[in-house]
Amino acid sequence: MDLSVFGRHGALPRPRAAALFGEHQVRRALESGVVTALWAGVLVDPARTADPLTRASAAVYLAGIDGVLTGPTAAYLHGCTAAEATPIHVVVPYGHWLRSQRGLVVHNGRNVEADRVEVAELPALALERVVSDLLCTGSPPDAFAVLDQCLALAADGEAARKRLDERVACRVDPRGVRRAAAMLAVATGRVRSPAESWMYWHVVDMGFPPPEVNWWLRGPGGREIFELDLAWPELRIVVEYDGWAAHFGRAEYDADRQKELERRGWIVIRVRVDDLRNTGELALSLDAAFRRRGVALRRATGALRGRRHREPGLDRRRRNTATR
Repeated sequence: MDLSVFGRHGALPRPRAAALFGEHQVRRALESGVVTALWAGVLVDPARTADPLTRASAAVYLAGIDGVLTGPTAAYLHGCTAAEATPIHVVVPYGHWLRSQRGLVVHNGRNVEADRVEVAELPALALERVVSDLLCTGSPPDAFAVLDQCLALAADGEAARKRLDERVACRVDPRGVRRAAAMLAVATGRVRSPAESWMYWHVVDMGFPPPEVNWWLRGPGGREIFELDLAWPELRIVVEYDGWAAHFGRAEYDADRQKELERRGWIVIRVRVDDLRNTGELALSLDAAFRRRGVALRRATGALRGRRHREPGLDRRRRNTATR
């Protein structure tokens, strides 16, 4: 079987493959492993089954003309890769036959066509629709990281933030609206990596004041000395994320940098990936640092986490059926 006919993304509906090669040859290709059925009715190149684009293409074929990629999958297509692209998320109209299954999450939505665009030759929701939905319904740290990437990609970050805020305010479903508004208020779009976004989200969610992001410490004459990941310059407190990729082989440099910052009167808190899984130590370190600066915080945790259930007291007049 010639896999070149599977196209750019390596997926093909089985009926089309049968029309091209014959049902007998399709069955033989499946039995021999030349192709594989990712889901019933869709064949893919087995060498590409882990490729998000191949899986997304297969999901679109499975859903038919009404299917549109959404959620983290659509964000990935738009270049916002902070959230995992798989399982594949697709939205279909209410009453559609397709249901969620292994590796595929099916959503039902309204007014999809108004936000339908084509990305990498695949139908997907527009980025601002995707981000506003994720802020209200997705994992908060991942949604925040995607938001940071969206703002960084925008030609005018503040204009993009305003449009997202308007979309959130007009949602028919009020769940998650308050948490989305809180994240929109503090996101900067200036982080270098998703891990820095997750770290920023945890710091603010724990009730600490929003820090400056990638703030430059300058010397006499404005000379740039160090770029600090998260900083409270007026208190001389800094949180530095030691990501493996950025800091591999830099132990000596990082140690010298920390000594120089401490010599200049800074409190340096180092964070590794394990500290993002369990943020208790980070909270204790930050509390101690703020107390050393004479600041006793009365932290309200969960500032960016939101509530799990419907949020009462929202002005229903703000909602608009243009978004779900």
